[in-house]
Amino acid sequence: MRDYRELISDRTLYFASDVPFQTELGALLPEVRIAYRTWGTLNASKNNVILICHALTGSADADFWWKGMFAEGGAFDETENFIICSNVLGSCYGTTGPISPNPLTGRRYGSDFPLITIRDMVNLQHRLLDELGIAELQLVVGASLGGMQVLEWGFLYPGMVKAMMPMGISGRHSAWCIAQSEAQRQAIYADRDWRDGWYREDAPPAGGFAAARMMAMCSYRSYENFQTRFGRNQTESSLYEVENYLHHQGEKLVERFDANTYITLTKAMDTHDVARGRGAYEDVLGSLRIPVEILSINSDVLYPKEEQEELARLIPTAGIIYLEEPYGHDAFLIDTEKVSRMVREFMNDRASGGDQDVS
Repeated sequence: MRDYRELISDRTLYFASDVPFQTELGALLPEVRIAYRTWGTLNASKNNVILICHALTGSADADFWWKGMFAEGGAFDETENFIICSNVLGSCYGTTGPISPNPLTGRRYGSDFPLITIRDMVNLQHRLLDELGIAELQLVVGASLGGMQVLEWGFLYPGMVKAMMPMGISGRHSAWCIAQSEAQRQAIYADRDWRDGWYREDAPPAGGFAAARMMAMCSYRSYENFQTRFGRNQTESSLYEVENYLHHQGEKLVERFDANTYITLTKAMDTHDVARGRGAYEDVLGSLRIPVEILSINSDVLYPKEEQEELARLIPTAGIIYLEEPYGHDAFLIDTEKVSRMVREFMNDRASGGDQDVS
């Protein structure tokens, strides 16, 4: 299996715990390691903390994949806040996951890595924060898979969280999203090099994995974005420009991500349902009392705005704002100037004691 350490910032910190980690579905990891980054300074009261939760193929290096959010007066202001982002459980960027050594077998977990949930990711983040002596989060923020974590923080550790900002997400994974993920997984499984997840280091299931990414990119963008950006234009090799774009995106992910990790994390996303084991969906969302600002992307075809509007309607402390951009689901990564301003305005409103818009 590939070693992804060269893709991880040399500023990354690690917390290794030999306390076994019990997953929600009953598996036991004998030991866990968490990769994380921090920016800014923790104040004496330890109450100036912003927790960033990353999306599917992200990492703890939020200043790389969400670079436009880091600025004085912006969402993540290192002069005011202590900002932390940890790599999620099951990923391949430093936290325990399928490419990690299994202490019980001496080889990497591979396909033996257990099924995990969003709640497992949050519980492991909580273990890290506990180690750092952090008991209060001024804001938990994230989009997509990150937004799932944000919502679970509100239910698992409501006493710690002072405000939440989930972006481009729902309260439970829809049949539409599950279908997208399963189609992508099947593309990986169909690759002859998949070998039930025990693929050779020099022969990953590159073709199937690239195809899975190509499928995903079609749901991360929008009709308008593709039509405006590519139209029916062709390259010198007679490929349509949109074909060339998708091939490039597939090849890039194969180079920087692990197929078993992709399977693990997309399956975890499919478990997302804040009401699972807690009661009726409407009642569970109605019980949340933490101030919430929901960011909805008007052109998102993966998590359409109706899902965010449902959250805003059912969470009594929630307001909703819209990112009116043509880019689709990935708009939160593209128009960072607007997103940064929205996050900072929410934080400033909270600091000034402003009331939440619950319309």
